[in-house]
Amino acid sequence: MVKASLRTKSIGTKVSDAEYAALEARARAENLTLSEWMRAKLLEPDTDGGKAADDLVGEVVLAEVLALRTLFMNLRPLPDHDLPSEDEVRAERDRVDATKMQRARERLAAQKKANEAGQ
Repeated sequence: MVKASLRTKSIGTKVSDAEYAALEARARAENLTLSEWMRAKLLEPDTDGGKAADDLVGEVVLAEVLALRTLFMNLRPLPDHDLPSEDEVRAERDRVDATKMQRARERLAAQKKANEAGQ
């Protein structure tokens, strides 16, 4: 007879009282203890085929492309102008980085809305 493997490792996280109550209620609804329910949820197969991770990767890539495009447009040398200084480039990079994810999400949301309107 094969001996079942012992569970010797643990994973933990902090939750608020309200979050704990909500998790407990979900576990009870499936007639499981909270530990059993959490283990099942953590180990259940990826049902969206990694779509959530792919969506995040897409957002990050789009954010970087938009940031590069903005930097290029704002820092390209113009006739009769010197190249921007290193400090100016760094300041512009910081300004662009601060909003790049928001801009990517807005662009993706607008595209999703346009796609839904076209259907």
